[in-house]
Formats: sequence, structure tokens, C-alpha cells
Amino acid sequence: RETRDLDVPLAARHFYYHAGWAQLQEREFADQVPIGVIGQIIPWNFPLLMLAWKIAPALAAGNTVVLKPAEFTSLTALLFAELSAEAGLPPGVLNIVTGDGATGALLVESPVDKIAFTGSTEVGRLIRQTTAGTGKSLTLELGGKSPFIVFDDADIDGAVEGVVDAIWFNQGQVCCAGSRLLLQEGIAEIFRRRLIRRMSTLRVGMPLDKTIDMGAVVAPVQLERIKSMVETGVKEGAEKYQTPGAMPAEGC
Repeated sequence: RETRDLDVPLAARHFYYHAGWAQLQEREFADQVPIGVIGQIIPWNFPLLMLAWKIAPALAAGNTVVLKPAEFTSLTALLFAELSAEAGLPPGVLNIVTGDGATGALLVESPVDKIAFTGSTEVGRLIRQTTAGTGKSLTLELGGKSPFIVFDDADIDGAVEGVVDAIWFNQGQVCCAGSRLLLQEGIAEIFRRRLIRRMSTLRVGMPLDKTIDMGAVVAPVQLERIKSMVETGVKEGAEKYQTPGAMPAEGC
């Protein structure tokens, strides 16, 4: 459902928007010149939209692109490359290289003119160190722990729905997911009760079923990392609540 309603249509709109840039370039962006070859590395959470965010403005401004998709979601980028060839994009303007982090490291070290990376803060630091002093341009969009803040004059039920969107949308696999809930003391307990009640209505299961609210996370390695972080939190004194019977017996 999220792929159908967000990833695909937003990607199409993004290319449409930047096509407008290209048409207006001589008049509105006459002082802008292409950088050259752009090396781009994207994550797996919105495979087509992340690709559009990187590729569309780069091509519109007259650059060529070497893009490395995440190893979990490379088929999306490879299909996009096929569509680009069918659309008549000249050979060499768009290049897709697949692989894991080692492939990304080789791209960062290669003689491109710019690196654009979306991913973890840890990897972003390594890229900054590698590119320092090379003259390469660099754009980093890195992970965070976004707070969701609710004051005592808020519409409680509306704010609860906001939490659902902020942290469970796309299984929480969003760069700016609202992963910390900060509540004013006067409403903290009632908010907690209503949030727990709302959690009991979330439907977890096969993501190809359009009635499902939460599908699978991307891969077993990510599931194990989530479990480990939850267990660490409990060991450090956190109180864990999980909706009884909500989780399927198998899968991610």
C-alpha cells in the first residue's frame, strides 16, 4: 500500500518537477553549471523515491550519475535503468552499480566530482573523512532520533494518530521517524493509555495485503538488530509493552 500510494507516485511527481527545472534552466538558472559526475548512494526504505530524490535534480542540472542502490533493493534501480534506456537517455548518463558497503566505499574513493549519500551517521562520518581534502562536493542526509512532543493542550486522539504515522509508518523505516515520545506531565498517563489502546487495532502481516497497517521489516538482519535494541532497553530499566497476539509467528 505504501509503495502504491507514496513511493511510486511521489517519484513520478519528483521527476516531473525537475523536468520543469530543465526546461527553465537557461532563464532561471543561467548562473548554474553542472558539477560533473555524481556518485550517489541510497538506502532501502523507499527504493524508488530515494532514487528520484538523487537522480532527478542531478540530471536536470546537466550532470551524469553513478548510483549505488542498497543491496536489499537493487532490483528497483535496475528496472529504472531499463526504463531510462527505453526513454532514450544516452548511454553513460545514468549508471547503476550494485553491491554492499564495499561497493559504496569504492564509489566514494573513485574520481567522481561529488558524493551524495543518504544513510547512517556512522557511515556518513567515514565518507566525510574519505572525501576530506579531495575537492569533491558532498551532500549527506543522515539518520536521527526525531522527538514527537505533545503538550497538555493538544488534541489527544489526534496526537495519538500522529504517533502512529510518525513511528509505525513503513514499519518505522523512515529517516525522520518520530522515535522518541516526549509528553507534558499532566497528560502523560492518559496519552499512554490511549496509545496502548490504539496499538491493539494495528494490523500486522503480509505487506501485499492492502488491509495491513504494518508489513515486514526489510531483512532478518534488521529484525535481529531491532530485537537486540529492545532487549538492551529492557535490561537498562525500560518497561516494554507489545500488543498481545499482534505478531505473526514467522517472517520479519
